Amino acid sequence: MTEQDLIYALALQHVPKIGATTAKKLINHCGSAEAVFKEKKTNLLKIDGIGTVTIKGLFDAIHIEEAKNELRFIKENNIKVHYFTEDAYPERLKHCIDGPIVLFQSGNINIKNQHIISIVGARKITTNGVAFCEKLVESLAVYNPIIVSGFAYGTDITAQKAAIKQNLQTIGCLAHGLNQIYPKVHKKYVAQVENHGGFFTDFWSTDVFDRNNFLKRNRIIAGLSEATIVIESAEKGGSLVTADIANSYDREVFAVPGRTTDSQSVGCNNLIKFQKAHLLSNPLDVPYLLNWQLEGDASTGSASKPVVQKQLFVELEPDEKIVYNYLKDHNKELLDVIAHQCGIPTYKLAGILLNMELKGVVRPLPGKQFEVI
Repeated sequence: MTEQDLIYALALQHVPKIGATTAKKLINHCGSAEAVFKEKKTNLLKIDGIGTVTIKGLFDAIHIEEAKNELRFIKENNIKVHYFTEDAYPERLKHCIDGPIVLFQSGNINIKNQHIISIVGARKITTNGVAFCEKLVESLAVYNPIIVSGFAYGTDITAQKAAIKQNLQTIGCLAHGLNQIYPKVHKKYVAQVENHGGFFTDFWSTDVFDRNNFLKRNRIIAGLSEATIVIESAEKGGSLVTADIANSYDREVFAVPGRTTDSQSVGCNNLIKFQKAHLLSNPLDVPYLLNWQLEGDASTGSASKPVVQKQLFVELEPDEKIVYNYLKDHNKELLDVIAHQCGIPTYKLAGILLNMELKGVVRPLPGKQFEVI
């Protein structure tokens, strides 16, 4: 895009009452960001969902002026800019209605034809969480995925350091402009990340840092990836917001289960319990459920199934026996069909299948299907 096009796109992004969804609506109606500013106000008000409050201040000259200032910052710091209609803009993010119209990048990111997963979780990650996260990235390295996270304390930086150790690309999604780094202690990792990928943000250099920015940032973490993995989470937390956003984008979500007495596992356990995430106990569940293939594995049509150690002499509860016998006869089946055929309410069946999965007798499949092992 030309500098003139970029100035108008930045100006539109700068208007307080116009978010990404509304900006795209205006651009699609008028043909370009520049055309939005040159359209008559009366015509803009005819667009469905556009009211006087939305476009109040749209024609204020300050937006163009600030856009020109930001463009100077972009040029002086060799920042790459991706417009939402261009080929270089992340493909999966294009399908997110609230994906930013302009995305800023530093580093050497290459997302073409790459598997991309997001790894998020608690800032106060436990030693078990660190170990699982590192093992997960190490196990997935053979598939050469890009690891996305938020460059924050705990799980984020653990995942990104693990990616660098495995010589994988990693992307840090920031909740501020590219003129600063939060937390400051992570400045020592910036060069390593940029050498193994880089950073994305839709915040300007002039944006005031605010903790609410993390919630806005999370949509990019979820939107870039084909799946979001939650390593650990308390009952409430930003990683659960990211998981909800990923679900709203129809992306896969995985959660690592933990003991019911562990405070940092409550969030993950709830995601699994309420069927908002796949139970992730084996790193190889990820490529299997996402249907990743290794080179030379194309003839199989799918990734190798995860190796699951089936327990010997498993004792099943009466309802578990009913479900097990049904799946044994029907190979694999949808959750709702299992519930109907076995006469077990869906809310109850979810807990039964979870227990059976932990016992190693069934496993989940994409699309809320299950099969016996």
